[in-house]
Order: sequence, then C-alpha cells, then structure tokens
Amino acid sequence: MATVKPDDRLTNSQGFMCVGFAGVFSKTVTSPLELVKIKSQVGTFHCKKGFLHSFLVVYQNEGLRGFWKGNLVSCLRLFPYSAVHLATYKHIVHLHMDELGYISQWRAILAGGLAGVSAALATYPLEVAETRLIAQNCREPTYRGVVHTLSKIYQTEGLRTLYSGFSLTVLGAFPFSIGCYAVYVNLDKLWREPQFRFTPLQNFINGCLAAGIAQTFSYPFETVKRKMQAQNPRLPHYGGADVHFTGMLDCFRQVIRNKGILTLWSGITANMVKIVPYFGLLFSCFEMCKQVCLYRNGYIVSPLSYKLAPGVDQSMGPTEVEEVKRYLKNKSFQSQQGSRW
Repeated sequence: MATVKPDDRLTNSQGFMCVGFAGVFSKTVTSPLELVKIKSQVGTFHCKKGFLHSFLVVYQNEGLRGFWKGNLVSCLRLFPYSAVHLATYKHIVHLHMDELGYISQWRAILAGGLAGVSAALATYPLEVAETRLIAQNCREPTYRGVVHTLSKIYQTEGLRTLYSGFSLTVLGAFPFSIGCYAVYVNLDKLWREPQFRFTPLQNFINGCLAAGIAQTFSYPFETVKRKMQAQNPRLPHYGGADVHFTGMLDCFRQVIRNKGILTLWSGITANMVKIVPYFGLLFSCFEMCKQVCLYRNGYIVSPLSYKLAPGVDQSMGPTEVEEVKRYLKNKSFQSQQGSRW
C-alpha cells in the first residue's frame, strides 16, 4: 500500500497532523466514489444498473448531500486507526529487525497486515456505523449521526453486531498482503532499475499498483463484510442487503448461488477509479502540510518550496534547530548590547 514517508525534521504531533489532514481531505473529496462502492457491495437498489447510473440514482433519491453520507464517521475513524496502526507496525517491525536494523520486504508487508488488523479491531464499530449510514436513505433515515448510530445498534442488536464481519477483516488481510508482496518483489523488473533509484512519481505509481492489485485479491472478503455489517431484519429492506443470510459462509453461498460469483467484486470499478485521486490527494496534501511545518521549524526558506535554509543542519531534530536559533538570537542580542557601551 502507498504510504507517506515519515520525516525526522517534523515533530510527532506535526507528522500526525499532516497525515490526518491529508487523509481527511482525500477521503472527503473521493467520498462519492466510496459511497457508490459500498452501496454496490451491500447491494442496495441504487447500484443495479452499473457504475455511472448509480451516481444518478443516488442524486435523484437523496440529493447532493447523499454522496457524503458516512464521511464524518469515516474521517473520525481515521485518527485512532492511524495511531493504532502506526504504533503496532513500529512494534512488530522492531521485533523482526536483525542486528543491522534490516527487515525483509515480505516481513514488512506482513507487519503492515497485522497492524491493519489491530487498527481495524480498535475502530471496527465506527466502520459498521459508516456502512449503516451509507446504506440507508438519508431522506428517510433510521440513524442520525455517529453517536445515535452506535448507541442504537448497541441497544437494539447488542455489542456483537458492532463487530459483525470482523473475521473477514482478518481473512482478507492475507490475500491483501500477498497482493502487496506480489507487486513489490517485481518492481525492479517493472522499472528495470533498483528500488533505491525510484523517483517520487515511480513510487506513487507503485503505491497505486499495490493498492489496486491487493484490494482486488481481498475484495470478496470486504464485499461479504459490508453485507454482514448492513443486514438487520428490523431495518427497511433488511438494511439494503440484496441477499439474506445467517452467517459468513452462508453469505458467500447465497451471493454465489443467487447473484453469481462476480457479484463478490461489485463496486470494484468505483474502487479502482478512486485509487489514483485518493492517493494523489493524500500525497499532495501531506507534502503541502509538511512544507508549512518544515518552514515553521526553520528547515526551508519558504512554505511554497523545498529550498533549504542556508546554514541549517538538516540532520538535526526540530528541538535542536530551535535551540540553535535561540542561541544565535541571544548571542546577537548580547553583541548589540556590548556595542552600545
């Protein structure tokens, strides 16, 4: 999966803020594509006639604001998800490093998969709430907002429903990791040069390829998971799910028997279309925020370019640079006082 690279010249809070803002912005802009994807996976009536027709049906039935249903809970989920994912990933990588601090690509990708499962476990109820909000008609809502959705599911269906389909997150992590690994072990053959010489554009393309292939491998698990999250006999049309089932295996069976095996990849077009703008916005917003923070920390001369500030050691941490700036300022002030006398 494509990820933004950490920079030691940023503080932890600045790095987290940059990733958070970039994630929220890219999710918000691409929310209509995510909404169509999830509706297709659940099987609501909006998505019976294909990708482009789905947008028209959503607009006719729910208006423009219908395209951003569930976006708030998706953005709220991003912060705890990122925090748990990062902490778990660092811990697992540290355990598998050799004496020289090296870790194989396969183990790094596996660590990413395990970190993703841990982060999903911590934030899974928010994902269930997102699916319920997206699947319902916002003009005739059953749920109103994040808190109301979570409390109503807990009160009427119990805690177990808030983790409905979580086992599929675990099962889907394995084909996802295999897909990522399949891409990364062949990158040098694709570009005909070693990985350490890749340009930022090449790394962006690599991330999109890895995301696209890995998500295609794991997509059937996510489709069944979304149906399990949405289904509830107490909701209108069973929550919008196009098949009725009693569990995970029965859901796979009912989908294949009644809708065909290709239905497990419903919404894959919206998902693939979303990948490039999502990661493009993610990277560009991250770099924009990063430039502002680097300028604030004194490493570059302008927040609009990466031109390095003259005389600043780029290997120093932000606190060290701040201490040097204070020292030089005090030294300059003392010399001015001395010249007066």
